[in-house]
Amino acid sequence: MSLNQVITIDLNFFGFPGAIASYLIRLPHQAVLIEPGPASTIPTLERAFGEVDLKPSNISDVFITHIHLDHAGAVGWLAEQGATIHAHPKGAPHLINPEKLIQSATRIYGDLMDTLWGEFKAVDEKNIHIPQDNEILRIDGYEFQLLDTPGHSDHHYAILFEGILFSGDIGGIRIGNTSHIELPTPPPEFNPPKWRASLKRLRELPLQAIAPTHFGIYGDVDYHLNHLLEQLDLLEEWMEKIMTSDPSVDALSNALGQWLDHQGRSRLPQIYQPYFTYLNPTWMSAAGIFRYWHKVRQA
Repeated sequence: MSLNQVITIDLNFFGFPGAIASYLIRLPHQAVLIEPGPASTIPTLERAFGEVDLKPSNISDVFITHIHLDHAGAVGWLAEQGATIHAHPKGAPHLINPEKLIQSATRIYGDLMDTLWGEFKAVDEKNIHIPQDNEILRIDGYEFQLLDTPGHSDHHYAILFEGILFSGDIGGIRIGNTSHIELPTPPPEFNPPKWRASLKRLRELPLQAIAPTHFGIYGDVDYHLNHLLEQLDLLEEWMEKIMTSDPSVDALSNALGQWLDHQGRSRLPQIYQPYFTYLNPTWMSAAGIFRYWHKVRQA
């Protein structure tokens, strides 16, 4: 199995190419999907399946890195087609009974909830498999290894397949095939020490490529992981300075936006600037930093 046998499906989220990826792996007799994306992009998934002569019912297994809606919103629909959904032990209960997940997201997105994410369908318990950390699943003769990688969320797995690491959000956001990588830090579980430990764990793996959900497959694994660690160090240094003034969330959001621009966001091609409104909104990352500082760091 080589890199070119992993099909990157561009979900064209909100009309933005190269924002959210879903990865299709065609095995000899089965098809596996990693990161199905939001329910709002299901029509794009269906078209992509058709282009390679697959139907939704041909997807035997679906892996999600975590249950945030931009990664896992379509799992209920795929489970209805017969797929087995592999999910983190802390995330799986919210797929079976998504009421709290939907309520939490609705508080954040309000009237935009359906437009952005579509209908999140519950997953029947019979379609859920809950692997443990470091578990290796064998599907059609190939191995998929699940790696518990908290820091962005406490229900996060990175998925290792044939030397390719599907890194979800622990691998940051990297769009447009640029060198710029950002750390999405939303509440309630952003935690720099946990994130650092996860990255150090991943750095020990024999990797050929890293595939963040946002977006694409990159061969410069050492650069990617080391850059994330550097950004994490810089972010913590910045937090130590800015939080001593006890800013409000709004003030913190404004300051974070300026800091991210200084770190390289402002130097990206203009076409990519709107992407961050949806993939890493400053107000949400500031809320995650604010909560971590007051609920975890100071405690």
